Amino acid sequence: MGSKYKMIPYLSSVLSNIRFETALDAFSESGVVAYSLKEMGKQVTANDFLHFSSTIAKAIVENPGVTLSQEDMELLLSPNKDGRNFIQTTFQNLYFPLEDHQFLDSVWSHIEDLPLYKREIALSALCLAAARKQPRGVFTITDLRYDDGRKNMHLPLRELFVKAVEEYNNAVFDNGKINSVMCEDIFSIDPSGFDLVYFDPPYAPPKDDADYIKRYHFLEGLSRYWRDVKIMENTKTKKIEKRYTPFAYKRTIREALSKLFRKFENSIIVLSYSSNSVPGEKEIYDLLREVKGDVEVYSVPHTYSFGTHETAKRRQVNEYIFVAR
Repeated sequence: MGSKYKMIPYLSSVLSNIRFETALDAFSESGVVAYSLKEMGKQVTANDFLHFSSTIAKAIVENPGVTLSQEDMELLLSPNKDGRNFIQTTFQNLYFPLEDHQFLDSVWSHIEDLPLYKREIALSALCLAAARKQPRGVFTITDLRYDDGRKNMHLPLRELFVKAVEEYNNAVFDNGKINSVMCEDIFSIDPSGFDLVYFDPPYAPPKDDADYIKRYHFLEGLSRYWRDVKIMENTKTKKIEKRYTPFAYKRTIREALSKLFRKFENSIIVLSYSSNSVPGEKEIYDLLREVKGDVEVYSVPHTYSFGTHETAKRRQVNEYIFVAR
C-alpha cells in the first residue's frame, strides 16, 4: 500500500536536479526510495515506525554488502531446531496452510543464529514471501475472496522464501557511505544533519484511514516473532494493537504535516502526496510556504493497483511531488 516503486523514475529525475549529500527518508515503508537515494551515492538515513519496514531498510540500505550464503540457506531450511510452534498454533486455519505456518516457525528457530545483516535479509525475505502469497498483500482478510490469479498465491512459502532471498542478495551493494536505519516516531528524531528530507507519510483518504498496522499486522509480527506486541485475541484476523500516527486520519493530518514541516524547516523538503487524499494540493502548498520561500509542485499520473492480474481493481490518481527550499 503506497509503495513508490513505479514512481522512482520520476522521483529520481526530480532529486537529480537538487544538490544534497545527506538524506533522511522519514517514512521508508518498502524501502525503495531510500534504496534509490543510496544508488545515487547519497549518505542515507531511513526511518519507519514499523519494525518490518525498518528491517527491510537494514537489509538493503544500511547493509554494506553482506549476503546470505548457501550454507546460511541450508541452516534456515533445516528442520525446526527447538520445536517452536507459536505461528502454527496462533494462526491455525488463517492466512496459510499448516505446512506454511510450520515453515515460518522453523525458519525463525534458526534466524537468531545469524549475524545482523544476514538476519535482516532472512526476515525481509520471509515478509516478502508472506506478502506475495496473501491476497492483495494485506492481512485484513483470511480467505481467497481476492484471488487475482497470481501464481504466488498457490506456491509453498518455502519456495517463495528461497526466491525472495535470491532477489534480496542481488539487491545488496555498498555505495561507500555509512548509511543507517531507525525505527522511531518521526517527531522524536533529531532534525539536524540532513541536507534533504523526503516525506511519504500515510495518505489520509476522505472516507477511511491509512492504518498500516491493520493491513500489515502479520508482517509486523513476523519480523519480530510477535515479541513486544499485543495480539488482539478477539479479532478474527489476530491483529496487533495499533500504533497511533496522526498522519493516518483526515481529522489530524493537517496539523501533523504543519508540525512536520516546521520541525525540518532547515532541510530541503521533498514530499510525495496523492490527489485522492486530504488535504489537497493547494493546502499542502500553503503549509509548505509557511516555512519555505520556494515551493515547486510536480504532478505525475499514477495507478494504484491491488494485485497484478488484469482483473485486479485499479485507481488512477495524480501523485504530487512537492519540493520546498
